[in-house]
Amino acid sequence: MNIKPLGSRVVVEPIEQEEVTAGGIVLPDTAKEKPQQGVILAAGPGDRDEDGKYIPMDVKVGDKVLFAKYAGTEMKIDGKKLLILRESDLLAIIEK
Repeated sequence: MNIKPLGSRVVVEPIEQEEVTAGGIVLPDTAKEKPQQGVILAAGPGDRDEDGKYIPMDVKVGDKVLFAKYAGTEMKIDGKKLLILRESDLLAIIEK
């Protein structure tokens, strides 16, 4: 992938939810909720402070994150559905 986000933006690959419920019911695409978890594939350098120096971001490539349901911009690259989000749209880092 040759995409480098600018500022405090990140590129996230959403993690799709299970297609079968605990009771064994298969969910069609129209019944699935939008994913709210994903893995960061690329991260920008961060915003700049008043002196022009970069403010480091709290997330890094490889982090599993929780994000707002309707946040970001969707796009497809190489057949993958990806999201470009601002760091402020990220709600949490999911630690293992």
